[in-house]
Amino acid sequence: MSDLTHLDEFGKARMVDIGAKDETSREAVARGEVRMRPETLQRLAAGDLPKGDALAAARIAGIMAAKRTPDLIPLCHPLLLTHVALDVRLDAATSTAQIEATVRTVGKTGVEMEALTAVSVAALTIYDMCKAIDREMQISAIRLVRKSGGRSGEIVNEGISAEGTLHLPAE
Repeated sequence: MSDLTHLDEFGKARMVDIGAKDETSREAVARGEVRMRPETLQRLAAGDLPKGDALAAARIAGIMAAKRTPDLIPLCHPLLLTHVALDVRLDAATSTAQIEATVRTVGKTGVEMEALTAVSVAALTIYDMCKAIDREMQISAIRLVRKSGGRSGEIVNEGISAEGTLHLPAE
């Protein structure tokens, strides 16, 4: 019916059988950003928000979200994650909170969805904790930038900017 692995021969949703796959070390890195007014970014950096320390809350929320991905995304396999790191960097020049999640496991399937979920929930947490002072924030550019392990090996998408423009390295 299709080349889509989550559909059977009749086009119905199914969970992919990973039983015959080899266990390998796997890693995924995802990024995203929350754009806000400069004064909101300043208050976020200072921890001066009505709901408290949004950066600490976003880190914890992102890590927890990675661990709960199969509860949120249908057909995702539950995985034993060996490492989840979530970093938020504030960029005054673009007035953004730039979020990066790195997720690792040793298993039969990758951790791309876990990394993307971590970034998404961290961004939503920042939005929630800042919305009282800034209703114009925008969450954007959530993307997989790198994955390794498994049959497909390493995939690098770092050449794509937050604006969606492909930047090729100079030759």
